[in-house]
Amino acid sequence: MSAAAATATKNPIDLFVQGARQGWSIVTGNMLPNIIMAFVIIRILQLTKLLDLIGAVASPVMALWGLPGAALVVLCAALLSRGGSVGVAAGLVGSGQLSGADISVLAPAMMLMGALVQQTGRCLGSSDCNRRYWGWHILICIINAMLGMWMMRLFMLFI
Repeated sequence: MSAAAATATKNPIDLFVQGARQGWSIVTGNMLPNIIMAFVIIRILQLTKLLDLIGAVASPVMALWGLPGAALVVLCAALLSRGGSVGVAAGLVGSGQLSGADISVLAPAMMLMGALVQQTGRCLGSSDCNRRYWGWHILICIINAMLGMWMMRLFMLFI
């Protein structure tokens, strides 16, 4: 019996339970560790006062999007993990360093750049893409993220 035929014979409740188990496994095995790691990193940066230093240094650049300098930490986390960037953003909102409007501007970049380092290895590495073009692929993702933040900032002017 094929997998499609086996799925067709199951009732909707069994399919829902099976999907819920798979979803729970993904959340607890993949997403939750990234989010916890992000909260720990933010706390370490706060305790060592490095977050204040990053905010001060990155402030002129992040001002291009109307964001505080601490928003750079969210973007750096997004390069490594989409879930981690959400955790970092939540931690910074909780500490009062970012607002809801700041998160709205950062959200497109978090999604467009999310897990860029992981995806580069998974997608470009397995697609037999010429390695000399990898930098261009990454640069395009980062440019898209910057444009997405400007578009969101523009969109928010009209709301």
